[in-house]
Amino acid sequence: MAILVTGAAGFIGYHVCRALLARGDAVLAVDNLNPYYDPALKRARLSRLGDRGQFTFIEASIADRSAMQVMAEQYPDITGIIHLAGQPGVRHSLINPYAYVEANVMGHLVMLEMARHLPALQHFVYASSSSVYGDTHKKPSAVGDPVDRPRSLYAATKRADELMSEAYAGLYGLRLSGLRLFTVYGAWGRPDMAPYIFCKAIFSNETIPIYNFGRSKRDFSYIGDITRGLLACYDNPGSGPGHRLYNLGTNHSEELMRFIQLLEQETGRKARIELLPAQSGDVSETYADVEATTCDLGWKPLTTIDEGVPRFVRWFREYHGC
Repeated sequence: MAILVTGAAGFIGYHVCRALLARGDAVLAVDNLNPYYDPALKRARLSRLGDRGQFTFIEASIADRSAMQVMAEQYPDITGIIHLAGQPGVRHSLINPYAYVEANVMGHLVMLEMARHLPALQHFVYASSSSVYGDTHKKPSAVGDPVDRPRSLYAATKRADELMSEAYAGLYGLRLSGLRLFTVYGAWGRPDMAPYIFCKAIFSNETIPIYNFGRSKRDFSYIGDITRGLLACYDNPGSGPGHRLYNLGTNHSEELMRFIQLLEQETGRKARIELLPAQSGDVSETYADVEATTCDLGWKPLTTIDEGVPRFVRWFREYHGC
């Protein structure tokens, strides 16, 4: 019996693998270690997992049908899938759109096809995104809200994943759960995300470009809470086949400038800021309604940014030797 985790060398994937191993689960981990950001960080995460028992790592792309088929044949005892691999980033989708279709659409389809042929599979959980909500005026965003006006190709690919999952659940009797993740931050975070970019710039005394003239607000979600939410969902597959969607966020929207103020407070340094117009594809605010998540899964967020930012900065200092 094993749980397959895709994107295992990624930010969220690393924390999920660590949590699964800590509770005694066997983990089959997959990642292609692509250079979207420095693979050294991905390998550093893996190095902290590789010395634990019941951890097997395979370097492969989820969009590689042959590689995934071979893996499924070698590990027919896979009982669960936590699918976190994909091409992230709203702004990068304006530069390399093909990477998003390859990883997020084709990759998700390959995983669904793999899932329907695994005889022992009990539950398939995958990462969607708050980006599917677009830039609507209704806040907080609830799972039942309209999601037909994506602001970016990234958002469109994540919505496509949800629709494909709905179809496969009905066609093949799978248990599928999609989690719309809001802005996740914390230790071992991604260098392309705002918290990491801001912290690095502050320590380097570099200017931070703040888009939308600093008026943007985000539902900053701490990685510990998100990891608990992913496992809570995985452990509650429901009573029968079907496809479910849940939000994972803090149910609270914070001003971007306040997040920067907390970084300044924790680093003891002043940020250099340049206010700029909004970028294409960005939304002005994210804000999760988690009532259904709490009701169905017994999960709720616990970590405020006043607690999470200092933890993130402590890790950043240690990792980069600041």
